[in-house]
Formats: sequence, structure tokens, C-alpha cells
Amino acid sequence: MDADGVIMRDTGEVEQMLARGVPTVVVCHRHAEMDGVISVVTDGEVIGRLAAEHLLACGVRHFAFCGYKDCTWSESRWESFQKTVRKAGFEAVVFRVQAEVTGAPWRDQRPAIARWLRTLPRPVGLMACNDDLGHEVVAACKLVGLSVPDDVAVIGADNDEVVCGLSDPPLSSVHINFEQAGYEAAEVLDQLMRQGHGETGRILVRASHVVPRRSTDILAVDDPALAKGLRFIRDHAREPLVVDDVARAAGISRRALEKRFRRWLGRSILHEIRRVRADQIARMLVETDLPVSEIAQRLGFEDVQHVARYFRAAKQMSPLAWRKLYGRRPS
Repeated sequence: MDADGVIMRDTGEVEQMLARGVPTVVVCHRHAEMDGVISVVTDGEVIGRLAAEHLLACGVRHFAFCGYKDCTWSESRWESFQKTVRKAGFEAVVFRVQAEVTGAPWRDQRPAIARWLRTLPRPVGLMACNDDLGHEVVAACKLVGLSVPDDVAVIGADNDEVVCGLSDPPLSSVHINFEQAGYEAAEVLDQLMRQGHGETGRILVRASHVVPRRSTDILAVDDPALAKGLRFIRDHAREPLVVDDVARAAGISRRALEKRFRRWLGRSILHEIRRVRADQIARMLVETDLPVSEIAQRLGFEDVQHVARYFRAAKQMSPLAWRKLYGRRPS
């Protein structure tokens, strides 16, 4: 191949490129990281944690993970998912399928996934290691008559809008900033080509937030008042909220509802309001180009300073720093 530089997957041809002295940036798929090159790797620790926290907020008490065999990035996401669920006092089970099906369509693996799904307690919160596999899990649920999300709440990763939209119901997913990583890979490759010698290191593909869709639109909470309170917070996350608003919507006293939030979720009503509202700010910072002042106005904050303090308290980062780290590159 006649090339001055290349960005490529970690296939067997990587060694050939390096042997020829071609500047190379490697997008890792089979390996966690490769020696002697710049490796592009996804932040499995954050991806698994965000998915687990989202399912925990849905109130489920049973958890599962569907991933790929012999795939380092899938294992990284599973380990983080399991750690987060365990920290909350629960356990997760795992099922693995072949990452690449040579000469066989995906549907040949659906029966095996479906048989495993039937063994799980319900309702269960399930993370698929990526959106492609999440789509297959949703399809497998249909094979055995399991309802998504009522029986199985499914979340994927990558936030591939085409794949998520084709799922029925649409698939919730962890947003991963591949666009930013692509710019960084191109910049690094340009530097390698200019310098004429290789470097080592890694480019981390960061995950910022969960994009909720119908596949996790569930509140698996036996307490009707608590469920009403949680639903009210979700439905009014773009509006200024106070604890008394939530208690009125739940139909019980503030003190009684506070006890139920702490017993069931391990956090206060105010903490849940701030968590959900901060996630709304984060999504708008990443998914839109709106100035922070406009975001503050749309979400009912008094001014930019107020929304900045609110966001920093929840995310330990300013809104502008969050957008710089996770947002889209300006055209």
C-alpha cells in the first residue's frame, strides 16, 4: 500500500506497516493497547459505570451483561459494570457470544441469547457491550416473549443513532465521543508524518452520558409513592424543582418520601433532583452548540453563574470544560 500514514484497526497488517516505517495510529479492537504505536482505546471503566448507574436509577434489583468472547474492550466494560453494581449491593451475571460470526448471520446466535435471557430473574437491567449486541438482545427477547423494558431493561453503548433507532423499542445507550477521538487521531498522525519517527501512547475515547430511550423506560419500584416521585423528577427535569414539588406529586409527606428515597435508592430526594438535572445540562452541552446562557434559560436557572455552580457541584467540572472534553468539534 502506497501511503504516507495510516489509521487502522489492530489487524495482522499493523506489523507490516510498522516494519515499512509507515506512521501508524491503531484503533484497538482485539487488544487492550499495542506496544510501539499510538493506540486508540475506549474508556471501558466509565462506559460500564454509566450504564450501571442508569439501570440502578431505574430501580431494578437484578443485573446482567451480554458481551463478546475474547474481546478486551467488552471485558473492560463488563468489569466496570460488575464493580458498580456490586458496590451498590447487588450482583450481575454475564453471557458472552462470538464477536465475529464467520459465514453465519447474527440471527444464528439469537436462540442462545434467548435461552440465557429466559433463565434471568425479572425485571432485570441488562447492559450489552455495544449497540449492535444490544439490538440483538432486544430481538432475542421477542423470541421468548419477554417485554422490553418491563421484563428486560436494555442499554447499549456507542449511541449509534441508526442502530438504536432500528431497535424496537429504541435502545438506550452510553454516548461515546468517537468524533473527538477521530480528530485527535488525525492530529497525532499528522504529527507523526511531519516528525518522521514513531511515538507510543494512547488516545482515550471518552464517554460522557447516557442517552435514554424506551428500552430502559421503566421504574421497577414496588412502592407506588416512590415511583410517582421518581417519575415526576424524570418528567420535569427541564424545570426548576424543589423537594416539596416531588412530595406533592407522590402524594405523601416530604419526610415519609425522604425515608423511602434513602432506603430504596441510597440517596436523598434533592440528590436525585440534582443528578437528573445535571445530566440534562451535560446532554445539552454535548449534543447542542447552544451557549451556556441559553442552556441556563431553557432549564430555568437564574443565570450562567447559577448553572455553572450547579453543574460543577454535580460533575466536578465547569460546563465549558465539560463541553471541551466531551463535546463536538466546531466545524
